[in-house]
Amino acid sequence: MLRAMGWKGMDKAIPAPKCIILGAPHTSIWDFVISWLYYRSVGGNARVMIKKDFFKWPLKPILLHLGAIPVDRSRGGGAHMVRQMIAEFAKDESFQLAIAPEGTRKPVKRWKAGFHAIAKATGVPVYLGYFDWGTKTVGAREEFHITDDVEADLKRLRQWYKDKGVVGKHPEMFTTGDDLD
Repeated sequence: MLRAMGWKGMDKAIPAPKCIILGAPHTSIWDFVISWLYYRSVGGNARVMIKKDFFKWPLKPILLHLGAIPVDRSRGGGAHMVRQMIAEFAKDESFQLAIAPEGTRKPVKRWKAGFHAIAKATGVPVYLGYFDWGTKTVGAREEFHITDDVEADLKRLRQWYKDKGVVGKHPEMFTTGDDLD
């Protein structure tokens, strides 16, 4: 189905049973569709966080089947979601979590650091994923080594995506590099 849509998967599934997979640029709901089709086609099964408001009939069974985890963004904001994801990692022997570091499909000045807090607390590796609408390629393979310096890591992360030259479905909605500092 991915190929029928004109997309090419570039990598195999990440071998780590537990990890965080970052995905950018996130400018459209179609990013989820493309990345889900890609990752399932290579044997992966990453989970994603979605606002609990969407977990109502008829979407609830579909979202759960797709690996979505309902999160309540009103209960303590990011800190609550970080604690919830740390608990999810503790429950399962195999748990790959896909996160958009921008935190939304809209342009943002500051990327979210929740993935960093989750990775530090759980000790899981972080991998870089992308969906490039310019080349219609999607992949996830390169490990991103985090440090104790969150700001420096976010800067390196944004630079990686800038250097990769990925293009979002809505390019004006993706900000990275110097425009974020």
